[in-house]
Amino acid sequence: MAHDDTARKHDGPAHPPLQGATIVVTGVTGQVGKPVALALARTNTVVGAARFRDDTARAELEAGGVHCVPIDLVAGEVGGLPADADVVLHFGVVKSNRWGVDLDGNCGGLAALMEHHRDARAFVHCSTTAVYAPMGHHVFAEDDRLGDNHGVWPFLQTYSIAKIAAEATARWGARRHDLPTTIARLSVPYGDNGGWPAVHLELMLAGRPVQVHIDAPSVYHPIHIDDIVAMVPGLVGAAAVPATVVNWGGDDAVSIEDWCAELSRLTGVPVRFEPTDRTIDSVQIDLDRMHELVGHTSVDWRDGIRRLVAAQHPELLRD
Repeated sequence: MAHDDTARKHDGPAHPPLQGATIVVTGVTGQVGKPVALALARTNTVVGAARFRDDTARAELEAGGVHCVPIDLVAGEVGGLPADADVVLHFGVVKSNRWGVDLDGNCGGLAALMEHHRDARAFVHCSTTAVYAPMGHHVFAEDDRLGDNHGVWPFLQTYSIAKIAAEATARWGARRHDLPTTIARLSVPYGDNGGWPAVHLELMLAGRPVQVHIDAPSVYHPIHIDDIVAMVPGLVGAAAVPATVVNWGGDDAVSIEDWCAELSRLTGVPVRFEPTDRTIDSVQIDLDRMHELVGHTSVDWRDGIRRLVAAQHPELLRD
């Protein structure tokens, strides 16, 4: 389900672009970190941090002007990064499904980063709306109850709890180091480079069902990578002590059922849903604070889904 497009606004507070700064981007080989780093590298000195197990990804980043520095969040090894960086964008996440490893990486690694970059003018920690406790079709504001949202998925048993713990670490680090910090709870990122809707398209192509929660519809706030990149300066500008906590998602509240129906309409590939209680609940979020601090998103979800299909499977696009 989507907002009435005629009621949408795309204005918001003006934030100066990031230019001439030294910016560290962690998780730089990931779906979000990579396009953010490449975009910022056009006008800044960008240092990309990751484990760099993929030589192709590293080569693409370096070709785009990103200086690549290996780090190990689990071990807390971040000393190769420039301590005098102006801004740190922390998209790195450890998802091994092992409690000790994931707590060390997501909390200990974050603590090491904040200590190393304690003199930065802003630190943006990318969290997730998976920190909210399942509450059906409740619309979550930033001060709502937290809990184990993703533990229902056996392959992400540690994810929600580790991300909640990481938020606690970020809150402490902001106060401990007087480091202006934003904790941004990201909804569903997607774009030409993939995302959850792209996973669903692959399931549809394979003739496999798409799981949805029995308490239908399964509603989220997909946010296009173009809007993610555009909102980074606003998140930097919102950094404060104590840390600013803000929901981060697309203006449109959209269900899995709706975006899969749109994928089917665009491609002619049928979709079959499998209602179950062994998947995550809806996580619809209140975006008032985001609109106030950062502004509104501009990519309509239908346009974004069409672009995703055109990039991932152009041979399937029917209109």
